[in-house]
Amino acid sequence: MKRLFLMFVFATMLVPAIPARAVSLKIATSLPEGSSWMRAMRAGAEEIRDRTQGRVTIKFYGGGVMGNDKSVLRKIRVGQLHGGAFTAGGLSSVYSDLKLYSLPFLFRNLDEVLAAREKLDPIIRKGLFDKGFVCFGFAGGGFANLMSNKVVRGISDVKGRKIWVPEGDLVSYAVMEAMSLSPVTLNLIDVMTGLQTGLLDIVAATPTAALAFQWHTRIKYVADMPLVYVVGTMAIDRRAYKTISIEDQAVIEEIMGRIYKEFDEKGVTDDVAAIKALKSQGIEFITVDSADTQQWRSTALSVERKLARDGIYSERLFELLVNCVNDCSSDWSKTE
Repeated sequence: MKRLFLMFVFATMLVPAIPARAVSLKIATSLPEGSSWMRAMRAGAEEIRDRTQGRVTIKFYGGGVMGNDKSVLRKIRVGQLHGGAFTAGGLSSVYSDLKLYSLPFLFRNLDEVLAAREKLDPIIRKGLFDKGFVCFGFAGGGFANLMSNKVVRGISDVKGRKIWVPEGDLVSYAVMEAMSLSPVTLNLIDVMTGLQTGLLDIVAATPTAALAFQWHTRIKYVADMPLVYVVGTMAIDRRAYKTISIEDQAVIEEIMGRIYKEFDEKGVTDDVAAIKALKSQGIEFITVDSADTQQWRSTALSVERKLARDGIYSERLFELLVNCVNDCSSDWSKTE
């Protein structure tokens, strides 16, 4: 018996080890080719390939070549793609609570954002995982401002003018309607055409995004008022991710987690640099009337609380978010 066992062990030693199956992940995004974000993610993909000895490769499709967020998600469902780099709003059709980070007029400064994200980031990440996607952290892109060819100092300056609302952003659309504005729904890759043709009069964008997408070439003024906090993430279909070995998953999580942490940390400095760049090109930053700002905030909070009660996103998480802001800024408006 012992002899048979030794023969079996010897025989198995002669069988060559079966290499782990190579996995190629296809990731799409609307981020512009050549941008610092795309360069960093591609550098991360090269590091992952080298660290896994070629067992995991990642191919990025940038510039919206795979279509808008809705198209990318559809292609992920059928297996044509395996993931995407999205804004939180772009993934909200998968996990509705992602809308919470980008509620209009909710945050007034980064201190409020950081207080809220400390509590909510782990909850949101787990919620996205439960909906079938693995992500590696969230990267703040700063605050979007209203940008246009005409001065915006108050409510009267925006009424009747066509303002861009991202496709699928039902919350922003409802808030804009409640303010008697004229929202126009377009996907991200059609915004430049909308500005060129007059379909849009106003866009809401971070200074960094305005430069990256070249929208700054079509505007003259920026309303110096935080409108929406922008946050992004890279999400990979959990089914595809499970085909990767545990050891290689750890490599991906280390590298992409580091990259998204760096994105998050650089978001503030990038925004400051982008503001300086816009000003150097003659774009003027306009101070918005404080009374109008408070009216906008009160209207937005009322609409957003109603949407929470209607189940558009978690009422529990919405109230947690508002409480975080309350704790950070004691004078937060509690207008119903």
